[in-house]
Amino acid sequence: MQFQLRQPLDDSLLQAISDVHAIYGIQRVRVAPSLDRLFVEYDASRLRPSEVEAALAEAGIPLQTTAA
Repeated sequence: MQFQLRQPLDDSLLQAISDVHAIYGIQRVRVAPSLDRLFVEYDASRLRPSEVEAALAEAGIPLQTTAA
């Protein structure tokens, strides 16, 4: 999945992104070279797209869904 960040990266946002790796079913999170998007790989047998989005929001990552 691809997400657009709603605010520029800062230290607290980078920490939240790092912490997301501990969420069950999230396999990989990459920040785009442009620093304005996240690419999230997840185990589809464990999470639905809406659950991935909710987990990121709960972790404090301000984002919006974009077309992949």
